[in-house]
Amino acid sequence: MQTINRSQLFRASCLSLLVTSLSFGIRAGILNDQGVRFHLNASQLGTIAATAFWGFPLAIIIGGFIVDVIGMKKLLVSAFIFHLVGILLTIFANGYWSLFLSTLMIGIANGTVEASCNPLVASLYTDNKTTKLNHFHLWFPAGIVIGTLIVFGLDTTLAHGVSPKPYWISQVEIALMLIPTIAYGFLFSKLDFPVTERVSAGVSTEDMYKALINPLFLFMIICMFGTAITELFTNQWTDVLFKTVTDNAILILTFVASVQVLGRAFASPIVHRLAPQGVLLISAILSALGIYLMVHLHGDAIYFAAVVFGLGVAFFWPCMIGFVAENLPRTGAVGLNLMGGAGMFGVSIYMIFMGGYYDNIMASKLPQGASLDAYRSAPAGSEMAKAFDAARSAAGPEVLNTTLVIPVALIIAFIGLVIYMRSRKKTASLGAISV
Repeated sequence: MQTINRSQLFRASCLSLLVTSLSFGIRAGILNDQGVRFHLNASQLGTIAATAFWGFPLAIIIGGFIVDVIGMKKLLVSAFIFHLVGILLTIFANGYWSLFLSTLMIGIANGTVEASCNPLVASLYTDNKTTKLNHFHLWFPAGIVIGTLIVFGLDTTLAHGVSPKPYWISQVEIALMLIPTIAYGFLFSKLDFPVTERVSAGVSTEDMYKALINPLFLFMIICMFGTAITELFTNQWTDVLFKTVTDNAILILTFVASVQVLGRAFASPIVHRLAPQGVLLISAILSALGIYLMVHLHGDAIYFAAVVFGLGVAFFWPCMIGFVAENLPRTGAVGLNLMGGAGMFGVSIYMIFMGGYYDNIMASKLPQGASLDAYRSAPAGSEMAKAFDAARSAAGPEVLNTTLVIPVALIIAFIGLVIYMRSRKKTASLGAISV
């Protein structure tokens, strides 16, 4: 007879998500270093970073379709294997293709974690889904905080102001991810798992597929593109976009992620008062304002902009998933995982596009025919290095201005969602009275 230990399963799930987020936080901190080490331009860095977002939707969508069949435990054991292999490949990478492959493996692992843990949390806490999904997903920004502080701390203590820093420091930073990876792999291998909520409720596969073509679900899929890009693209590219704005650009990401942790930790009263759709509308407004302030504020004031942006994106991911779990439960694990997959796929495409866009801006700010790699690798303090920094100072705000369009569009979309849900609730109430 199975004994389901709800609290231990939830803790192990949080630990697996911590590894997922460490991969984002640490990679964001060393992305620029990898570019220097392996002579990669912004377009190549964008493609490498986007690879994690390709593996994620691939794994989360496939996982969503098979999780009811093979069970959540087997998926999470496979996530452990992909994480382990991806981290080791990153440590011993020797160029573009090894980084590409290692990032793909980690992306597959990250997607497999979400494919299993989102339906697991929803199945463990059927009476409080959105709040517990917020508590689960707070470990994503928490891992980013931990990861960025690891990068900042080791860079400060070990690099001693050397530019570029020795690459072995980046390898040590990546290797630290092995500790929580081995821990969650061990925990999940020992625990019993429940069946998914859809299977437990007896919803047929046919009914599930019918629910997936509900116009409301398709609308949420489209919105997921925008919420994921707004949050994850900006966070992943922090070190690139703000390198010339502050000496410690990675701390901007730390500020954003810290606010996200606090927001998700205390999500319960906010979600219960405003409902997921109300929280999403406020999030879109604050995200747009945060990006606008990032473009127009300078110096230490940029950290205030980071706080505003962090408040905006704090609830995006868990409330999008929570909205579907609460209002479209018949979509099952597939519905939750299609949401996550759509978000990551949107980010991957956007990253590739913006990587090329960033390179084009940089080229337009440098002398005609200039080699971006030569300028990027120029010694600190040289005329070429100064010209490269000036070009980056101009390129970052242009990229953010382009991205600002997305949360502005989300404001309009979520206003419509709030109005629709209120009308649906009113109609349901009138129907109950008439009966």
